[in-house]
Amino acid sequence: KMLGKVLCTVLFVGAFPSPAEASQGHISVVLLGATGDLAKKYLWQGLFQLYMDQVSSGHSFTFHGAALAALEPGQRLMFDVLKKLSCPPDEAPDRCAVLKDQFLKLSQYHQLKTAENYTALSREIETLLRQEGLEEAGRIFYFSVPPFAYAEIARHINSSCRPPAGAWLRVVLEKPFGHDLQSAQQLAAELAGFFREEEMFRVDHYLGKQAVAHILPFRDQNRQFLDPIWNQHHVERVEVVLKETVDAKGRTSFYEQYGVIRDVLQNHLTEALMFLIMELPANVSSAQEVVQHKLQAFQSLWGLERSSAVLGQYQAYDSQVQEELQEAQGYVSTTPTFAGVLIRSDSLRWEGVPFLLTSGKALDERVGYARVLFKNRAYCTQSGTLRDAGHSQCKPKQIIFHFGHGALNTPAVLVSRNLFQPVMPKDSWKEGGARSDLHVFGQPLSDFYMYSPVKERDAYSVLISHIYHGRKDFFITTENLLASWAFWTPLLDSTSRQPPRLYPGGVENQHLLDFEMVSGGVAFTLAEPAELLNPSGQMPSDFRAIQSKFRQSPLVSAWAEDLISQLAADMEEAAVRSVARSGQFHLALSGGSSPVVLFQRLARHHYGFPWKHTHMWLVDERCVPLTHSESNFQGLHRHLLQRVRVPYFNIHPMPVHLNQRLCVEEDGGAQLYAKDIAALVANASFDLVLLGVGTDGHTASLFPRSENGLEGAPTVVLTESPVKPHQRMSLSLPLINRARQVFVLVLGKGKHDITTLLSRVGHEPRKWPISGVSPSSGQLVWYVDYEALLG
Repeated sequence: KMLGKVLCTVLFVGAFPSPAEASQGHISVVLLGATGDLAKKYLWQGLFQLYMDQVSSGHSFTFHGAALAALEPGQRLMFDVLKKLSCPPDEAPDRCAVLKDQFLKLSQYHQLKTAENYTALSREIETLLRQEGLEEAGRIFYFSVPPFAYAEIARHINSSCRPPAGAWLRVVLEKPFGHDLQSAQQLAAELAGFFREEEMFRVDHYLGKQAVAHILPFRDQNRQFLDPIWNQHHVERVEVVLKETVDAKGRTSFYEQYGVIRDVLQNHLTEALMFLIMELPANVSSAQEVVQHKLQAFQSLWGLERSSAVLGQYQAYDSQVQEELQEAQGYVSTTPTFAGVLIRSDSLRWEGVPFLLTSGKALDERVGYARVLFKNRAYCTQSGTLRDAGHSQCKPKQIIFHFGHGALNTPAVLVSRNLFQPVMPKDSWKEGGARSDLHVFGQPLSDFYMYSPVKERDAYSVLISHIYHGRKDFFITTENLLASWAFWTPLLDSTSRQPPRLYPGGVENQHLLDFEMVSGGVAFTLAEPAELLNPSGQMPSDFRAIQSKFRQSPLVSAWAEDLISQLAADMEEAAVRSVARSGQFHLALSGGSSPVVLFQRLARHHYGFPWKHTHMWLVDERCVPLTHSESNFQGLHRHLLQRVRVPYFNIHPMPVHLNQRLCVEEDGGAQLYAKDIAALVANASFDLVLLGVGTDGHTASLFPRSENGLEGAPTVVLTESPVKPHQRMSLSLPLINRARQVFVLVLGKGKHDITTLLSRVGHEPRKWPISGVSPSSGQLVWYVDYEALLG
């Protein structure tokens, strides 16, 4: 009776509770991938730490290492790891030896390959507990295996290895959780077929790092100091950084698939950033509240575009890939090993504050930190040497959450002495002594209040303890995961073809990777030196000539991001010309997804746009309240209006919601809008109308065989859409054709078929309403990206 013998030993050394306390039940921990690299480095040590911490808790434990290897070799590999386990320095050697011996006796190896193996494991656990007369409290399954194996393992656990009713199940999943939004959604859907959300614990080990885990408690405990200054008026910028000196050698197969953004920024650095910028929940220990506030923070972030990032790759990477993956000699990889990304938020608290996320391999030092740098309004007349160095108001003001390594070589929280002395929990954080030999960001350590953990704990030990306690606030929920992928995937898509800047690696990088904020994005400060340019870069061989006309009108074509940039510049030029001519600019904008990137571009890059003299009209609107997420006005407001200074009276939403009803004909909303246009827009002729094209050839909300709006007097009409919401309000085709200029924006592969069709057909608005767009005395220009034009 293995467990009985161990319990006797524990009772003998006085480390186990009295029989009255020993009724909390038994926990079985199953480590899948028990002989793998992560298990060897961190997980077995973390499980041993859990056992040392909880041996007197009233629970009994067994630890089941599992892998695909057969029993004898697997057992040998696993016990080679277990023999090397260590106790913390403050553990008495005698107790350490006994606990380690017990842990080894409580650990077994299993081959888990088939459904029968899982059934056998479950029976073994049940038999053991029956023999010992113990109740089962729960089972932990730790997936230290590649994600492609998750679904099969999940199926086996769900069908034949769940604990009995009344006992809990906790399934621990390691990253990567998908490769992009679509793959993450697919993986989440597969797992949801086998486990409930509360049973899944997705590990981001950075949430176990003591400095990261303390960000929210620090903000909570120091509200009195931080509430007045934790905002756009006082914060200059926020940085989250992870630098490594090692390269990707030995991991190039993983790195070729993922790269630095997927490996580090989308998860570790984003999670740390969320803790810094999310609104503080009333209860920072409530997993549900923390997740909801994180999701709100994600929703406030501006979409990323190609100019939001600078990418680099250390010079030896290509040759390492060729060697490890047997690629051809001339193989050229575009996988980034360095990234600097600028993120912005449109929340009231953070509007205008840059968030900089940076990570890279083969850099000059190994360090990780989150840093909040405050604006400094002080001007000091006398020299700094005459001042109290620590409290001088002219010194930088900052708060740093130091994850580890670097000059400090320990997790730490640092607060500039000229800010405030923070409140820190004395039982878990101790104040460090001033050391004149150490400098942080060019400042002596004496300029900071510095605190480090009383007891330093490995991140995995911390997280395994939270799994045992069921603390979900330290793990990534499905909603949180998908929100993060939704944010990062557009940047990954837009930079997938972008060659990264080459850098030599280590201290030789010098200033080559320095970057700066330039017109809403980021760019490397120095030009790329010629000797680092890749000599074997290949040019595409299958060029196609692109005509400068489309349907007898001017055509502008480029890759999507360059096309949007040109369109925004042309709109600004049209606006400036119109204001010079008549003192105002009447702009009618379409809704839908295509213009979103244009709105963001205008908000970020076009500070010379004459917004003060611009009237904003809508081309069409869905019949939903204006606050509804599907409202075109709501999209325009979120992505443009709230970021630029358009006078309130110059904004003209369509009146689809009158008398608490939506688009009821007798309420006369369409006629009201037509009257406003007639009263304010000279000759009812807009200066510029921006249109899109549907895959069926519709434009605005004028659909094929539409009964209203394709002909007759220029007006505003109610129409019917084939998709929900069915009711729409739209400018009519004759009204659109009175405009001085009409720009048509067409983006994406999904529009290739309709673009090809439109290049061949004539004027047939009943079949394809967009073919009826032909300004009577104005100009029509088509803006079509390469994917729509060429497929």
